[in-house]
Amino acid sequence: MTSSPSRSEKLDLRLTPGAKQTLQRAAAAAQRSVSEFVLESALASAAETLADRQSFQLDGEQWEAFVAALDAPPRVHPRLAQLLQEPSVLERPAAGGAE
Repeated sequence: MTSSPSRSEKLDLRLTPGAKQTLQRAAAAAQRSVSEFVLESALASAAETLADRQSFQLDGEQWEAFVAALDAPPRVHPRLAQLLQEPSVLERPAAGGAE
């Protein structure tokens, strides 16, 4: 049996009655307590948020390829350049509508 670290820290939240009801319903659907559900959900979201901000390791060959990609001049994308020159759907006048 593996012992998990004891939970000694507390986090208080203020929320609307509707938000609390939503969390209670979701926790019940997941067969968890509200505290377990909120903690698991928050930790999953935190891990996702931090995933691309963590360090990563490369061997020598991978590092050289990474640096070469960073140092390479940008590739030309004619269709992208054309798209960026066109007015967006928000800038175009509405079809048949008055302005």
